[in-house]
Order: sequence, then structure tokens, then C-alpha cells
Amino acid sequence: MGSVKVSFLLPTRNRLEYLKLAIETVRRQEDPEWEIIISDNHSEEDVGGYVESLQDERILYRRTRQALAVTDNWNAALELSSGDYVLMLGDDDGLLPGYLSRMRELVERFQRPDMIYTGALLFTYPGVDPSHPGGFLASNTHAEFFGDATEPFILEHDRAVAAVRRVMDFRLAFNFNMQLSLISRGLIERMRSRGEFFQSAFPDYYATSAALLQASRILADPSAHVVIGVTPKSYGFFHLNEREEEGRQLLGGQHERALPGTNINDGWLSAMLALEANFGSQYGLRVNRRRYRFLQASYVYTAKRRGNASAADVARLEAGLPPGERALYRAANILGRALARALPRQLWESLMHRGQGQFPDWRPEREEGSHRDLLDVFERQGAPANL
Repeated sequence: MGSVKVSFLLPTRNRLEYLKLAIETVRRQEDPEWEIIISDNHSEEDVGGYVESLQDERILYRRTRQALAVTDNWNAALELSSGDYVLMLGDDDGLLPGYLSRMRELVERFQRPDMIYTGALLFTYPGVDPSHPGGFLASNTHAEFFGDATEPFILEHDRAVAAVRRVMDFRLAFNFNMQLSLISRGLIERMRSRGEFFQSAFPDYYATSAALLQASRILADPSAHVVIGVTPKSYGFFHLNEREEEGRQLLGGQHERALPGTNINDGWLSAMLALEANFGSQYGLRVNRRRYRFLQASYVYTAKRRGNASAADVARLEAGLPPGERALYRAANILGRALARALPRQLWESLMHRGQGQFPDWRPEREEGSHRDLLDVFERQGAPANL
């Protein structure tokens, strides 16, 4: 990117073993115009000692005086950055080889867009996903606006707003991971009029959506340039293993729960409410609260059938529903129990998935158990990019 510098934000807490790998994927880039901002969220590990041992002036380290909520620590890292473009990398994620040279090429070819939204790979460590105990590597490139594109293109603003409308309806029109979005300093500064760049309990859900709304020029590149890592210390681990409360504690900054159910929907709701408050009148955006209640009801009733929720959970759910919805969902639950007994489990779960319409019916090819860790993915990147 010529004289353009990129800031990589690496907020961290007690995950030094993974942080080391994330740092290394940046240090191995052939382009030297970068900085790493490490905001150590009061770790018990000697993160500062490790950073000092690297003796690299491009890596800035700060430790918070006390443990912060994840969103606050992300903003703390952002405030320390000075780059012309910013990427929230994450301490269990990493770049792929050639990331910086590719971004430099795109910035120059497309006249410095406000936002570059890319594809990604997903890497789960062994022991993270019960259905894939050996871990896997797969494509994590999903955005409805990519369509059949194979080359970078300028995303029209109307299509970006339409995608945000879809996520306000609790439908995953694009991946929220901040690692997919390289954001210009200019866009970050313009968005300060609406408060902090990262907001809500799920800061990536908010910031990705807000940037799509506010960016004057968005470049979409469906090629994978980063790896999203899911480790035994990641939020995704607790979600995959139905350990909801531990996942909430990991994020800190407890938000009020509107209804019993999955924390994914609670965090999603908090981000969409922040979007509605900041941009609702400008773009005519409204959170589909009824869809939220439907999805939480579906989750709780299903969890009750599987023995993962109690009668008290169901009672709390139903107490929070409007009378008409309560009657409707009770009847649907009775029918659901009958169908769950009558149909093969795989067929029933497929019907439930389609009926909810929250996540795409998308099953990319997986490389099972073939990588040791994220740096191993980086070093062996000859083949995985084509997943």
C-alpha cells in the first residue's frame, strides 16, 4: 500500500499461547508497513514479557488496570492505533500469507475504499467441536452479496443496506467477524459521531453492520485472506458445547437478557438495538423483535426436549411472550415433540433449520484433523486457500 500503514488490533486475555501465533502471522508478512496493538486485558500470564522479548518496535503493548468487558478492550486497542487502515485480528486468529501485499494492491487499484470485506477460512482446534473432535479447516466465506463473484468488486451501497436489513431480521446475510473487514481511518473517524466504533455485547456484529451502512466505498473480495481460529478458550467453544453461561462470562459486561435462550441471539439483539438507535431513522431500520422471540422460543423448547433446559426455563420464556405468541408457540411445541419422535433426527433437525431461516444451509468441504495449530495452517497454505 505504498506509504499506507495497517494497524492490527490484538486485544487479549489469558491466551498467550494463541496470541504468539497470531503475532507471528503478521511478522511473517513480506510488507513491513504495519503495527500491532496489543491491549492486554489484565492477563495473569506474562504477555508483556513475551512482547518485550520480540524486540520489535512495531508492536505496541499496553495492559489494562483492571479486567474490562470485551467491547471496552476492543475500543482501548483501537484508541492506541495510528494506521491508515485497521484490522481487528483477534488473539486466536491469523493472517494468511500475502495478506498485506494483496490489500495494498486492492487499495491502490480501487482508489482507497473505506472498507475491504474479504473471505476467510475457519480453523477449529482439536477438541473444540464435538461433531469434529479432531478439528477441521474449511471455508468461512459467506455473504449473500458475494453471489457467484470470484473477483473483487465494488459493493453498491443499496446492496450493503439491504444486507444489514436482513441481519436486523436475524438472518445471517454475511459473516460478522471483524477479521474480514479492513477499515479506513477516515471511516472510523466519521463514525465517532454515533459513539464508540465498537458497541454492544457483540461488538463485531455491530461494527461490521455499521461500517456497511456508513462506508462511502466498499470493496468486496470473496477470496480468503484470514483465518478465524476457534480454540478451547474461544467464545465459539462454549457455544458449540452448549455452555452458554461460561460464554457470557468470557465476554464480560453482562447485558440484560430479554428472554431465556441462546446467548448468540441475546448478543445479536443487543447489536441490532444499537444499530437501530444510531441509524434507524436514517435508513428506516427496525429490529424484528418478534423474530427474536420466535428464535429464543424455538431454542428453549428444543433444549427442553433434549434435557438441556428446565421447566423453569420454559416458564420464564412463556412469561416474557405476548399472549398470542405464547399460545402459538405452545401449540407449535406440541407438534414439534410429535414430529421429533416420528422423524429421523437428521431429517427433523434439517426441517427445523430451514424453518428458522436464521443461518444458511451451507456445508463447505472440511479438511479434518490435518493441522496442528493456526501457524501450521499459515505455513501449509499452498492448498487450503482453494477450500
